[in-house]
Amino acid sequence: MDKARTLLNDEDRTMAKSATKDMTEGSPSRLMLGFFFPMLLGMLFQQFYNMMDTIIVGKYLGVQALAAVGSTGSINFMIIGFCMGVCNGFAIPVAQKFGEKNFRLLKKFAANGAWLSAVFALVMTVTVCVFCRAILELMNTPEDIIDGAYRYIFVIFLGIPATYLYNMVSGIIRSLGDSRTPLVFLVISSLLNIGLDLFMILVLHMGEEGAAWATVISQAVSGIGCLIYMMKRFEILRMTREEARPDKGIMITLCNVGVPMGLQYSITAIGSVILQTAVNGLGAMAVAAVTAGSKIGMFFCCPFDALGSTMATYGGQNIGARKLDRISAGLKAASIMGIGYSLAAFGVLLLFGKEIGLLFLDADETEILGQVHQFLVGNSMFYIPLAFVNIVRFLIQGMGYSKLAVLAGVCEMAARSFVGFCLVPVFGYAAVCFASPAAWIAADLFLVPSYKKIMKTLRSRTVSAIDGNGTVSYNET
Repeated sequence: MDKARTLLNDEDRTMAKSATKDMTEGSPSRLMLGFFFPMLLGMLFQQFYNMMDTIIVGKYLGVQALAAVGSTGSINFMIIGFCMGVCNGFAIPVAQKFGEKNFRLLKKFAANGAWLSAVFALVMTVTVCVFCRAILELMNTPEDIIDGAYRYIFVIFLGIPATYLYNMVSGIIRSLGDSRTPLVFLVISSLLNIGLDLFMILVLHMGEEGAAWATVISQAVSGIGCLIYMMKRFEILRMTREEARPDKGIMITLCNVGVPMGLQYSITAIGSVILQTAVNGLGAMAVAAVTAGSKIGMFFCCPFDALGSTMATYGGQNIGARKLDRISAGLKAASIMGIGYSLAAFGVLLLFGKEIGLLFLDADETEILGQVHQFLVGNSMFYIPLAFVNIVRFLIQGMGYSKLAVLAGVCEMAARSFVGFCLVPVFGYAAVCFASPAAWIAADLFLVPSYKKIMKTLRSRTVSAIDGNGTVSYNET
């Protein structure tokens, strides 16, 4: 009976090929590049409109407003990062069932991921909006920027349901091998965001709050567009009422994958919050420099994020298909791509980092521009460790070991906290520039041995059975 659940009839095979990409067959490098570039373009556009928020705020509202928006970066990452991590985790079993060609369970995982996302979105929106101001005060946000920071981040948190909608839907689409569709809607969202930024700040004079509303509205449009496309395009997701019904066992499985991934983002962000608190103590100018440097850095780090997302889908499908050799080959291909890009990015930021900073600041802000360049060089020197953090961590998560990613996040948190508590008070801004590199190295020291241990264990086992929920059991050979 269990075998019957996974057998494909002709209709199933047709559905599997429709609008999806099977990453369990063919050249790993070619498949990964085909998946990677749409992912990269999507992330670049996402960072582009995030940068436009900052550019427009810095150019038209001034350095103080720029610092206000920037001071919320770490708490923003902690909360929104949790949302994104949970959704990415909910999508991993979908990728695994696609690799197994078990479409019945694939539909149930997709449906229950949607139910859970709705509940998580409601609870988180209410909770973080209530405590938003108190969190900013605990972070020692300077008095001259705390009101602007609150106006900005409160609206961002009101948009948590839009964040869940886009990331859940796009995560499912990517799990089926389609990384192009989310790109299309991100491009639309990016252009809309820029237009709304200019309209709300320059025409409606809404200040920092206007930039936040522009982000929320554009993401909601992107999420709704993805949802409509997915419902019409993916026959493989058309489900019966029984398949769409909430299932306690499926939800527990999803939470076991998704919550650790969300916590990995949030635990990592705790270190960033501690570091941001230390930066806040250095004054508004330091906050503005870190804000500009971080926005530029995020743009240059998009290839690492795209590689990570590629490896999550690639690892999920191939572990579902029980193809361990393809996982190793994929890791090698991704590593070559990551190292090559790291060297190129370092060269660009070393030579042109200060000039890129002019996107956010006026030329007469020479001291802040120098600090931005210092921040960018200090970070980009260590982009190779960052590449491995993303590649290995997301690969492990895709393979179903998301709890290990939480421990990697603890390593990052500990490193950033140490820098924030111990080094910034002594060395000042210079220590801030090396906080993230310290975190990346600490995470790699945990992730690389963990991956090797996982692969060694899996190679020593054979699949013995698949239970009713599609969970793989192993026996030692």
